[in-house]
Amino acid sequence: MASRKIEDLHPDLQPLCREFVRRCEAAGVTALITTTWRSGAEQDELYAQGRTKPGPRVTNARAGQSAHNAMIQGKPAARAFDVVPTIGGKPMWDAKHPHWQVMGKIGMELGLNWYGRPNAPFREFPHFELAKGYQ
Repeated sequence: MASRKIEDLHPDLQPLCREFVRRCEAAGVTALITTTWRSGAEQDELYAQGRTKPGPRVTNARAGQSAHNAMIQGKPAARAFDVVPTIGGKPMWDAKHPHWQVMGKIGMELGLNWYGRPNAPFREFPHFELAKGYQ
């Protein structure tokens, strides 16, 4: 099962994720972390969705290609987290909701790559990732 624990993020991403959640709360947005680290098998299952399994495509990355699969010395160290704003305790997946832009702005202010930005190589509103260069 994929992790939602901040402790499963890369050590440099953990404080940024905590600050992201804090700033979202201060801006009136409740941010729910949905995924930090996931196994290669889980990644391949997601990759198959919309290709060899029913459902919409949700990722372009196979196992080992995703920032969610990163490891350091055999321990999870994801370089990305996925998040969704909640309204009244329920996830708001509609990308047109203004909370997505609030979260995107906060993430980018923290130096994270947000894949909901207009010039992103692909659009994935829930995905925030360490800048390139982290191993």
